[in-house]
Amino acid sequence: MVAAAQHPNIELITYAEVQKVAGYIGNFTVTVKKKAKYVDWDLCTGCGTCIEKCPSKKIKDEFELGMGSRTAIHKLFPQAVPGKPYIDAEHCTKLTKGKCGVCEKICPTDAIRFDDQDEYVDIDVGAIVMATGYDLFDWTEAYGEYGYGKYPDVIDSLQFERLSSSGGPTGGAIRRPSDGKEPKCVAFIKCVGSRDDTKGKSYCSRACCMYTAKHAYQVKTKIEDSEAYVFYMDVRTAGKNYEEFYQRSLDAGAKYIRGRVSKIYQRGDKLVLKTEDTLLGMPMEVEVDLVVLATAMVPAEGAKELAKTIGFSTDKDGFYQEAHPKLQPVETFAAGVYLAGTCQGPKDIPDTVAQASASAAKVLGLLTRDEYATDPMTSEVDPGKCSGCGFCVPICPYKAISLVDIEERGAEGPFTRQVAQVNASLCQGCGACLPACRTSALDLKGFTDEQLVAEVDALCL
Repeated sequence: MVAAAQHPNIELITYAEVQKVAGYIGNFTVTVKKKAKYVDWDLCTGCGTCIEKCPSKKIKDEFELGMGSRTAIHKLFPQAVPGKPYIDAEHCTKLTKGKCGVCEKICPTDAIRFDDQDEYVDIDVGAIVMATGYDLFDWTEAYGEYGYGKYPDVIDSLQFERLSSSGGPTGGAIRRPSDGKEPKCVAFIKCVGSRDDTKGKSYCSRACCMYTAKHAYQVKTKIEDSEAYVFYMDVRTAGKNYEEFYQRSLDAGAKYIRGRVSKIYQRGDKLVLKTEDTLLGMPMEVEVDLVVLATAMVPAEGAKELAKTIGFSTDKDGFYQEAHPKLQPVETFAAGVYLAGTCQGPKDIPDTVAQASASAAKVLGLLTRDEYATDPMTSEVDPGKCSGCGFCVPICPYKAISLVDIEERGAEGPFTRQVAQVNASLCQGCGACLPACRTSALDLKGFTDEQLVAEVDALCL
């Protein structure tokens, strides 16, 4: 992140949202909303004095997944780039009630700007790489048998990741969220939301088997005389050296039990798991101090709307649809738009890095050309037949059709009317617009009515 921030040819626009994308391959115009930060980052040195003195210290920290607290003026996380704070307007008493203003008084560089406003900028780019990442499946709404999230010691794997991190809320010490005690017995449940058509998603989230093996290993090595139970459907270790890492977890003493947990309930200060060992064919009841759920990867919030804004499709699960699963795995149906990482589907880090490298290579290959060859089989409009009804405009999935004004001369003199116009750089030749045209003004090059009739006549001779 630091290397990207320091690169002379990379411009980072943080705390911002893409509002609109117009244009086509090699000629995109992206409208970006720069949110009000209420801090002038040109003046701010990132000293952190404002963070220390801010009186609002009991706000749940989103980065720590609610297990830590933060102030209204803060950095998203300690290693954030750039390492400068912004003010959360929703929780700042100066912005909500007109009181406080401590940060403005003690800032040594006078960088606080309570009158800051959102800013909209247009950026011209030649290509777009989508890297929107993923969210975790919200198990608290679907899995009543796991307590619907009412047990504080039933957490997901990302929360456990923060607990075991040296920069986390506990400084790397694994503790129970309910009382801060060290758990001596930890249960890990895999495929919560993954491979579950009834409550979650039908696909495998791919990374869960390996990070669960890592977490079980951390419990065994960080907590003396601890027990780690892993409840699984299948163990999938397809990557290089993955099987060896899984074996390392087993050698450390992690106990793998094949079976789905049917219920979790509390008994005193313990959590009881009702399950079965399908390999032995017997029911089980296990008491543990902490339960960690390996929840499914799902598309990031707002990713589907962003795809509509740019003009390409998503699959049935909401992940971005590639142009071809084997031959064009990093390209979309919108020319000049490429995919990287878990926006396309669940991936682990090596696969994500490989796809990001492929997308970068595609972009370089595009931007180093003087000319770009497009598909000749695109739609075309006969202006004489077009009535300007506009039914074809919303039908086009690639936003290739628009209405334009043309001037014509009639019996009473010149007049202006609207007709459809196809942008050949955006059109992918899918033909969806043809049946929508009431006046048959649209044709697909190479597949006009006359050409199809001629082919049929030739076959009949």
